[in-house]
Amino acid sequence: MLQSFPPEISTRLKTYVYRLIDPRNGETFYVGKGAGDRVFAHVRAKIVSTDPGDKLRRINEIRAAGFEVAHVIHRHGMDDKTAQQVEAALIDAYPGLTNLVNGSGSADYGAMHAQEIVNRYQASSATFKHRAILINVNRSATDVSLYEATRYAWKISPKKAERAELVLAVRFGLIVEVFTVTKWLPAVENNFPGHTSYPGRYGFIGQEASENIRQVYVGKRIPDSYRKQGAANPIKYTYT
Repeated sequence: MLQSFPPEISTRLKTYVYRLIDPRNGETFYVGKGAGDRVFAHVRAKIVSTDPGDKLRRINEIRAAGFEVAHVIHRHGMDDKTAQQVEAALIDAYPGLTNLVNGSGSADYGAMHAQEIVNRYQASSATFKHRAILINVNRSATDVSLYEATRYAWKISPKKAERAELVLAVRFGLIVEVFTVTKWLPAVENNFPGHTSYPGRYGFIGQEASENIRQVYVGKRIPDSYRKQGAANPIKYTYT
């Protein structure tokens, strides 16, 4: 099996977008972008990470079963900015991926129903009256409840998080739910039974906010000042 590109090929590839595929069922489980031999490093689980997540576990399962991870170079010959857009579109197109973050710009321009687009642009802009954490739940909100999608598991400063009065679930630029937090805890199974452990990440225990607070925020659009063009980070703050 090919394990690297010849040097003369690497220069012609420029930046590319690839998919990792489970040969046991043909399922795409990861979308990424890179240059040189990055795809092979992923295929062979040689990329070092302190937060390997489900991708590395899937790769290890495939290899333990006696198979090798399949892959496709989905598009090549791009500059980095173009590759970001292609990667983001593919992440939207394949549900259930092990990618830890959304693609660049997905929060603003990702896959939406036509009515969702109308709702987003017609909604009035939110005015923040509380210290709030904005959490983008575009990908996970369709798989579990909004509470579960919002509360687990994030790269976040617990000290900064504890200063928040509210956590706002955001989907496609709209606030879809509001939660108050009882406490933030490390995102490990001992604290959140039944959940996969993510060392270095945090989750919260809380509840839906009162109806009076929900009426202030739910259905409102996130102001443009909180949406950085192309940003992939799902966490934003209304305070410093």
